[in-house]
Amino acid sequence: MGEEMREKSTVADGMRIDWDVPIKMDDGIVLRADVYRPIQDGKYPVILTYGPYGKGLPFQVGYPDQWRVMETEHPDITAGSTNKYQNWEVVDPEKWVPHGYACVRVDSRGAGRSPGVIDCFSPRETRDFYNCVEWAGVQPWSSGKVGINGISYYAMNAWHVAALQPPHLAAMCNWEGANDYYRDMFRHGGILTDFWHNWYIKQVETVQHGLGKRGFVDPNSGLLVSGPETLTSEELAQNRADIDLALSHPLDDEFHKGRSPDWSKVTVPFLSAANWAGQGLHPRGNYEGFVRAASKQKWLEAHGLEHWTHFYTDYGCELQKKFFDYFLKGIDNGWDKQPRVQLQIRHIDKFVERHENEWPLARTRWTELYLDPSRRMLEWESVTQESKVEYRALGDGVTFVTAPLAEETEITGPVAVKLFLASSTIDADVFTTLRVFDPNGKEVDFQGALDPPTPIGQGWLRASHRKLDARLTTKYRPYHTHDEIQLLTKDEVIELDVEIWPTCIVIPAGCRIALTIQGKDFERAGESRQPGSFVNPFRGSGPFTHTNPQDRPREIFDNVHTLFGGGARRSYLLLPVIPKK
Repeated sequence: MGEEMREKSTVADGMRIDWDVPIKMDDGIVLRADVYRPIQDGKYPVILTYGPYGKGLPFQVGYPDQWRVMETEHPDITAGSTNKYQNWEVVDPEKWVPHGYACVRVDSRGAGRSPGVIDCFSPRETRDFYNCVEWAGVQPWSSGKVGINGISYYAMNAWHVAALQPPHLAAMCNWEGANDYYRDMFRHGGILTDFWHNWYIKQVETVQHGLGKRGFVDPNSGLLVSGPETLTSEELAQNRADIDLALSHPLDDEFHKGRSPDWSKVTVPFLSAANWAGQGLHPRGNYEGFVRAASKQKWLEAHGLEHWTHFYTDYGCELQKKFFDYFLKGIDNGWDKQPRVQLQIRHIDKFVERHENEWPLARTRWTELYLDPSRRMLEWESVTQESKVEYRALGDGVTFVTAPLAEETEITGPVAVKLFLASSTIDADVFTTLRVFDPNGKEVDFQGALDPPTPIGQGWLRASHRKLDARLTTKYRPYHTHDEIQLLTKDEVIELDVEIWPTCIVIPAGCRIALTIQGKDFERAGESRQPGSFVNPFRGSGPFTHTNPQDRPREIFDNVHTLFGGGARRSYLLLPVIPKK
């Protein structure tokens, strides 16, 4: 049909579909949405998403590698749907519309078929999202109750808009979504991540509004995915805010705070779903949101496998529908009795569902494993004799291991590391990696949210950002202010508290726990799988690397670290050991 298609609405595959519906913003910009709703007239609750990935770009076209894995390994995802309307990280309307929902997909400002300037996660974008929620709440086909449900970007900006408290927002499901622009997203422990620059090029610029005929065509509507006009490269560049501005904002200033939620104002009921192996972007925000948001009705779920998988499986869909049926439809389906925490406990070869009442778990035995630099060991008892070990920051670092475990041990929750460290320069970047080795010395790794050989846990800290927030810090979750730079004196020993993001693993007897400390990203030798939507090969840290030469000049960070342990300098790894019920 092409761009000249005449009909804006059609009936197909058991749905009434309204293409390219205009939504006018408060500054006059008109955004575009696709609406999928039941054929029968009526008022239906709304599942809404707002984001930059192109509402008309099929999952299979934009992300073929990820789609291939899902349809091959999880046939329940494709069952019962033509899959024609599957899109990256949003619900399949063919599985929600027959269940009595209207599904609305909005192209965010400057992306897809919505004109304007792309400024991801900005206050302007959050205000647009608010306006879209309110628009959806008053449409003739809407019941007035709007829910937000989506993965990653669509979960991240949900936290942000929830803090604005749009009146028609009745519930949200934040599936693997960060929220703190500084700590979760752009600067891990103060260290700039490479991810967002690469992501912008691969996943946002490819569907920017104005690509027109140079972009994709929606096979369902015949419309150009990136709008009717074809702009020049220069015009496209002018319509993109600089995603690399975080480089010029090394501290957690108003730039970052304006792109992060105010937890005291997040009051809507929500389900926060985390991925154990999402180190580097997604899980931290899910736990922080659950613990810190002011909402009285909030639930936490944690799972494994790839970042996009369980959102679409029967397990994920049924959980989401039960939650939204309760809050958007008022169905008495037992959700009010749902335990506040549902965990897929990770074993070496399986996941076992378990319900809990709080996070972190109240019965946690916070256990210190002490670093013995002289023997490269992690000890269960304090080390009386002080020793030290030197390592080149940009080398392989140093790895500490326990003796073989005498019994099966579960680690579930936040992890922290206390280090006494000196640097040969005025700063030091510390990368900590929690690992497990089997009785034969082979490392145990997992299919992560993105990287296939994902370790158990990871943490990062720039030593000059070591200042702690006394109000928010706990022993198991150090919280750094990132509001001033405290440079080091060469060879002076300082105390550092490093946050390792929450994790879960049941470790069999005979295995060893290990902690690797380096001054660079944890990466294994050789190359691993590299999906087409990412830039770098995956070697253990996925796309969440930290190599920007402006942020990490070699004259400072190609240095020598000296790590102390034992005696008065008790460096340790703090683990959340969970006793059996």
